[in-house]
Amino acid sequence: MRKILVVGAGQSGLQLAVGLRVKGYDVTLMSNRTADEIRTGRVMSTQVMFDTALRHERDLGLDFWARHAPRIQGLGVSVAGPDGTRAVDWLGRLRAYAQSVDQRVKMAGWLDAFVQQGGQLVVHSASVADLDYFSRTYDLVLVAAGKGELVSMFGRDEARSPYGSPQRALAVSYVHGLAPRPEHPGTEAVRCNLVPGVGELFVMPTLTTSGRADILFWEGVPGGPLDVFRGVNDPAEHLALTLDLMKAFTPWEHARTAEVELTDAGGTLSGRYAPTVRNPIGRLPGGGAVLGVADVVVANDPITGQGANSAAKCASSYLSSILMHGDKPFDEAWMKATFDKFWFTTGKPVTQWTNAMLAPPPGHVLELIGAGGRYQDVADRFANGFDDPADFDAFFYDPQDAADYLAEVRGTEAAGDAGAEAGAEAGAGAEAGGSEAAGGSEAAAVPGSRSVPGSRAASAPTGGPAAE
Repeated sequence: MRKILVVGAGQSGLQLAVGLRVKGYDVTLMSNRTADEIRTGRVMSTQVMFDTALRHERDLGLDFWARHAPRIQGLGVSVAGPDGTRAVDWLGRLRAYAQSVDQRVKMAGWLDAFVQQGGQLVVHSASVADLDYFSRTYDLVLVAAGKGELVSMFGRDEARSPYGSPQRALAVSYVHGLAPRPEHPGTEAVRCNLVPGVGELFVMPTLTTSGRADILFWEGVPGGPLDVFRGVNDPAEHLALTLDLMKAFTPWEHARTAEVELTDAGGTLSGRYAPTVRNPIGRLPGGGAVLGVADVVVANDPITGQGANSAAKCASSYLSSILMHGDKPFDEAWMKATFDKFWFTTGKPVTQWTNAMLAPPPGHVLELIGAGGRYQDVADRFANGFDDPADFDAFFYDPQDAADYLAEVRGTEAAGDAGAEAGAEAGAGAEAGGSEAAGGSEAAAVPGSRSVPGSRAASAPTGGPAAE
């Protein structure tokens, strides 16, 4: 039986450790905290898992909270206008629901499950010296701890890392008591509020230690009016700042906060980091090599909500590569090929999209975002890109691709309108004929009076996904 060490008990590390254990590998997991310490600690992240990532969890039987977490049906975008109103406001419908589970709940539960499955847990903050020793006693060492000394083993990939400093100041609050959006009261949705030149506010339904909650997540341009959380350690002060900023920049969201309170004393988080892609192979003082996992080697800003999704996809991809490798040695050539498989399917599309969203939007992107308010197909495609970021390559980055896509959407819309008009005329004619045949009776059946497929009336949403 092959022996594998996984360092780090986050989304990717635990998913990999459980997956390997299920497949019969001798797995040791090294975590710097126990399950109880994770469960009672501070929040660690924001996270909304879209369909592909959720399926990876279901495949391993790790979807313990699927029946309890809110089922997110849509993703909305609002753009603040100069007068404080919404210049753009729309809701895209997800093809399959998304869900968010507080990582304190999820990682503690997965850690318990790993031990119950016979995995070996070592509670210890690993050092490079530790890994130097363990690399000689395990067939493979996977590093999934994205902070601290261990990350220094993985050199920065300059060609893939255009930003040398943090692009956003981050501030998170987990809250109870947030009222629903009045325009979609029955719809669970992620809300992306864009404030040009200032930053972004994301509102996400989630399941936390005390039940259903919402995440209020500010991303502020460094040095701007949202960059005010550095040194704020009191949770109540943190929440008060969050709400004040909502009142100033997103008053439509602030209007929902009259009864908001923190979920718990550990329900706030703030910080910043530079988006960085690193070389996937870490070399140890004794000559051994280890393979970096997920955000150890591809750390993107959370503006596109891809951290946990990419981690789940990375763990699934690495698990497949390990299983396919059989009894052959896990040499550096295999490590590079394993990372490259993840990079070109997931890491690169996510990095390209995230870096684009961090920059001031060019004109064609502004036009695309605005078009989401006029064409439901555009809103839906944008929303579902959060599950499949590779799709953005077809219409988002190049102005001509965007123009071609919008022309196609307009053509489809025009054809639908023409069909609706023809159907209405046919219905009117049939109604007249039917009235004559029935002697003017109102009870007569009217052929052609149903909704015509492709018409606005038949296809336009009346309340986002909840209307379906």
